[in-house]
Amino acid sequence: MRMNLQQIKIACLKYDHTVPLFYGTVKIEGVDATFETAKIPSDIFEKMIRERAFDVAEMGLTCYLRTLDFDDPPFVALPIFLARAFRHASVYVNVHSDIQGPGDLAGKVIGEFGMYGHDAGIWPRGIFMDEYGWRPEQSRWIIGASDWYMPPFDFIPQPHPAAVDVQPIPHGQTLSDMLDRGELDAAISARAPRCFMEGSRNVARLFPDYAQVEREYYKRTGIFPIMHTLVVRKELISRQAEIATAIYKGFSQAKDLVMQRYKSGMVEQNVKSLVPWLTPLLEANSQMFPEDWWPYGIAANRLAIETFARYFFEQGLGKKLRSVDELFPVALSATDFPNS
Repeated sequence: MRMNLQQIKIACLKYDHTVPLFYGTVKIEGVDATFETAKIPSDIFEKMIRERAFDVAEMGLTCYLRTLDFDDPPFVALPIFLARAFRHASVYVNVHSDIQGPGDLAGKVIGEFGMYGHDAGIWPRGIFMDEYGWRPEQSRWIIGASDWYMPPFDFIPQPHPAAVDVQPIPHGQTLSDMLDRGELDAAISARAPRCFMEGSRNVARLFPDYAQVEREYYKRTGIFPIMHTLVVRKELISRQAEIATAIYKGFSQAKDLVMQRYKSGMVEQNVKSLVPWLTPLLEANSQMFPEDWWPYGIAANRLAIETFARYFFEQGLGKKLRSVDELFPVALSATDFPNS
C-alpha cells in the first residue's frame, strides 16, 4: 500500500520531460515521491548544497563537480540529464565593442551569470579554447545576474586560476544594463539579458546564425552539451542502493513518454502545440539525431561528459581531472538499462 512506501523529496524544474512525474502520470517504483520546483534551477542547487533540503535534486554539472572536491562529498549523481543546450547562443556582445568572433574577446570585459564557470559558461569557454585559440585569462570577468542585482553565488566554492581576473558585479548593477551601456563588452549567460530580449540596438548575439553554428558543431563533434544532472544524497544511496535504478527508470519513463508524444503529434502536424512549424523542426531533429536526441545513461553521453570534465579542469575549476566513473559511480542494472 502507498502508506508503507518510503517517502522521498525530489526537486527539479517542471520540464516537459519531468511533468509526468510531478502529476503522477509516471511513478517511481517503491517510493512515495513528492516533487518541488523553483523559479530558477540555482535556487534548487543552493537549497540542496546548503541545507540538504531534498533526497534527490537537479544540480548543475559544475556545482556537482565542485562538491566532489569537498572533504566528504555529499552527493552521488545519476546519469539523468535534465537540462542540455547548445551554448553558442548564450554569448552576447555590445555591437560597439568590435567583436566579430571568439578571438576578439581577448582584452575585453565579459560578464557571466552567477559564478565564474556556470554550466552555460564552461561550454563556450571550452569550445573557444579548443577551436579559436582564445584563453580566459586574456579577458576580464564580472560575475552577477542578468536582470537583477545579485552578487556571485556564495553557496558553492568558486576557484579560478590566479591569472584570470574575476570580480563581483558592482553593487546594484546588472549584467544586462552594463552590457547595454558598453561597460561590458560581452556576456555569457544561460538567461538572455533583458536588454537583448527588449530589442536594444546595442546588443546582439556573438553568433547571429547560432542554430546553424550549433548544428554544425554537433555534426562535427557528436556532442549535445549537458548542463544539469540529478543527484542523490549519498546516505540514501548507501542505505538503499536499489533506489538508484528506480529513480533512473522513473525519470527515463517520463522522458520517453514525452518524446513519444512529440513523435505521435507529427501525425496531425502538432496542431495541439502553439509553436508554428514544429513538425518540420522535429523532422529535422529526427534526421540529425536518428535515435534519441535526449539520451540518459553513460554510453550515449560519454563523450559529452568527458568533454565537460576536461573543460572544467582546464579552466581551473577543480582539483583534478575526473573520469566518467568518478562522476557517475553507481552501477545501474545492466539488464534493465543496457546503455547505462
